[in-house]
Amino acid sequence: MSSDKELHSTIHNLKHEIHRQKKELTESIRYASYIQKALLPSPLLFKKLLPDHFVLFQPKDIVSGDFFWITRKKSDIIIAVADCTGHGVPGAFMSILGITTLNEVINRGSYSSAGSILNQLREGIMKALNQTGEEYEQKDGIDMAICKLNTESNEIEYAGAFNPIYIIQNRRLTEIDGDKMPIGISAEEERPFKTHRFSLKPDNVIYLFTDGFVDQFGGAMGKKYKYQPFRKLILKIHELPMHKQKEMLLNEFEKWKGSHQQLDDLLIVGFRYQCG
Repeated sequence: MSSDKELHSTIHNLKHEIHRQKKELTESIRYASYIQKALLPSPLLFKKLLPDHFVLFQPKDIVSGDFFWITRKKSDIIIAVADCTGHGVPGAFMSILGITTLNEVINRGSYSSAGSILNQLREGIMKALNQTGEEYEQKDGIDMAICKLNTESNEIEYAGAFNPIYIIQNRRLTEIDGDKMPIGISAEEERPFKTHRFSLKPDNVIYLFTDGFVDQFGGAMGKKYKYQPFRKLILKIHELPMHKQKEMLLNEFEKWKGSHQQLDDLLIVGFRYQCG
């Protein structure tokens, strides 16, 4: 009888200890999320640089492997949307490394184009992770779309590491794909990132995003949302006010997801460019 009481007491103590450890771990991760959020641009900064915009950001976990970034250097507004290897805590570590390295690249001011920003960012990330291309190394990296908007010439430069960009003009959507290599060690040959240049017209709408929406499982068949329906949705809503677009995108995501778990971090940035 006493052995049963001892067993019950041991199980009770173990449950209590597990609960305590889980609570401490959750509190630590929650505090880490405050640090991560502090590194992201404030809504006020986004509003100042791009008055007509939305940011739809819904991490899968408490902390995120996706991040967005914006700054202004003279007549250039630079915007980045990124998806780091993994999500949760590992992804958050990579996102902090990505943000700090991107800050260093831009503040150094030695870039000449959107592509050269990604080239220097890749070099910084590989150096920070001690990546040399050996077979045994972790292939951690970042997928990113980055834009450099010149408010004087009304020209946009885009470069991408996998992640594409959508530009809508006269109700036509143009998709420009990123290079098929990450910011980090690639399984294939390392090449310079290509810079794409376009002249912006009044009321062009631009979208940068990660793959959290298109890769989400849901619907009646439990399949991925995919890119073609996503493009159709973007075209359908692009003339609406930005806050309404954000609301409709989130509603569509939740409706599609249904009872399925969120697969990955969700991040979409859209803005309507007003030419200078």
